[in-house]
Amino acid sequence: MTPTPTMAVPTGGRAKRGFTRLAQAPLFGSTVALIIAIIVFSALSPRFLTPANFSLILQQSIVIGILAVAQTLIILTAGIDLSIGAIAILGTIVLAMSSGSAGAVAGLLLTLVVCVAFGALNGALVTLLRLPPFIVTLGAFTAIVAATRLIAGSQTFPVTDPLLTFLGTSFKIGSFVTTYGVIAMLLVYLVVGYALTQTAWGKHVYAVGGNPAAARLSGVKSDRTIFSVYVVAGVIAMIAAWAALGRIPNADPNAYQNANLETITAVVIGGTSLFGGRGGVLGTLIGTLIVGVLRNGLTLAGVDNLYQNIATGILVVVAVAADQFMRRKSSR
Repeated sequence: MTPTPTMAVPTGGRAKRGFTRLAQAPLFGSTVALIIAIIVFSALSPRFLTPANFSLILQQSIVIGILAVAQTLIILTAGIDLSIGAIAILGTIVLAMSSGSAGAVAGLLLTLVVCVAFGALNGALVTLLRLPPFIVTLGAFTAIVAATRLIAGSQTFPVTDPLLTFLGTSFKIGSFVTTYGVIAMLLVYLVVGYALTQTAWGKHVYAVGGNPAAARLSGVKSDRTIFSVYVVAGVIAMIAAWAALGRIPNADPNAYQNANLETITAVVIGGTSLFGGRGGVLGTLIGTLIVGVLRNGLTLAGVDNLYQNIATGILVVVAVAADQFMRRKSSR
């Protein structure tokens, strides 16, 4: 019997397919975008590519970077949280006010209780009453912002306790200066990243967001998983509140007004799908850095803040359009 000759696959075809698979990788687009942004701004400003400036970018990204981890968890379940920034700002006010009378440790514990309580309330409304996460967290955002200003009396509260400002303490790694807040942010990413990829809970989060019906048939307790995600988001909001006081030791009820939208921006640019079930915190970290690099580079180039917002908005639309395109292509 004569053997059937094997048709050789052209080298160019293999290379093309390999590049296509690489381009479809979740982190490919965001990583390329970050590299391009660094190259462009390095050419525009000699001050951009310096250790001091990169340290500044990291420090400016701490609060949004931490909150973006919470937003990632919720978006992975096909939800969204418009209140996460407001919860963190309420946390700064509670922390500053309670620490003055009860001490820093008691203040941190009370802040944790408050942030977790609001996260749990959001989760309960979503899971028990079957309300859309967008509506629940939009209502929570409005109520929390008003409550924060009422509690603060439209005043700011400076903090001086070393424990409250600890995350703003700087130290050197060789010639590179950073802060403990940056370390805290990276630890949050590491812990949540490990939980998402190496635990049953993480697999359930992806399952609930990717295919809720299949998750239920597989025995995943969807409501319990979604509720736990909102509770964890509350814990992360408390860490962000502590980091915010380390960054600027002054609790201001009007601070970080765009935090909710900026966290969504970082998550979407980082490749996490708004439809749930696809993405991760590594992409969110890259997305956070892209936003930080973009704002820092445009500032060094003398671009007005309003134009920076326009550029960021365009980037979000492009990222969502790319996500839609990849979803349609993968479903064929």
